[in-house]
Amino acid sequence: MSEKILTQLSIELGEKLRQQKLWVTCAESCTGGWLAKTISDIAGSSAYFDRSFVTYSNQAKHQMLGVSEAVLQQYGAVSEQVVREMAVGALKAAQADLAVSVSGIAGPDGGSEEKPVGTVWFGFAYLTVNGVEVVSHRCCFNGDRNEVRLQAVIYSLKTLLSEIIYPMDFKMHRDGKGVNPREHR
Repeated sequence: MSEKILTQLSIELGEKLRQQKLWVTCAESCTGGWLAKTISDIAGSSAYFDRSFVTYSNQAKHQMLGVSEAVLQQYGAVSEQVVREMAVGALKAAQADLAVSVSGIAGPDGGSEEKPVGTVWFGFAYLTVNGVEVVSHRCCFNGDRNEVRLQAVIYSLKTLLSEIIYPMDFKMHRDGKGVNPREHR
């Protein structure tokens, strides 16, 4: 059942990205590339997906995405500040239009009272005619390690569609532009 959901969401995302001529990238930690795999499982995904970043360690987050070492030390890898920097870093490194970042504690160990197992932060960065916008979300999922990771991938895809792609589509049509933000730079 979960594979069917992932496939349906990936197909829908791919269709919208292709229609709007947008490119997406991912910066993943706890999902370990599962989101990128899900997006690239769809035939023709090379029309909207060029590359992705699996940055499991803090060093990788810093080296590949430019996440500040000070931010990593102060807030920890599983934080709003880090996923926002991950998303912006991936957006720039991939020269994409949209980026999603994921960092969490999938378990079974590693949780704390402040950040229990199942805590996942998401960052969504996207180009607008005025620059880069970034939004972030925190979720706390139940289940074992695999279930937490699966829920994080599903949440990423659903949120890309419902909060980024569809509102962007509405705004572009409402404004009569009908083109992607990259063409306005």
